[in-house]
Amino acid sequence: MADTVASPCRRECCLDDRDMCLGCGRVLAEILEWGTADSPRRRIICHDAQARLRQPRG
Repeated sequence: MADTVASPCRRECCLDDRDMCLGCGRVLAEILEWGTADSPRRRIICHDAQARLRQPRG
């Protein structure tokens, strides 16, 4: 299916104190939502996760 959005999971799962995965950048709520999310929502999750990974930690 061309519209399928692949999971951003990198199998480097480790949640920080904000419940954000240090491997893929998703927050726990997004990880739990992934299985039922439609393709547009998955694209938003991936975009937001990438933005989080680009932010400096501190």
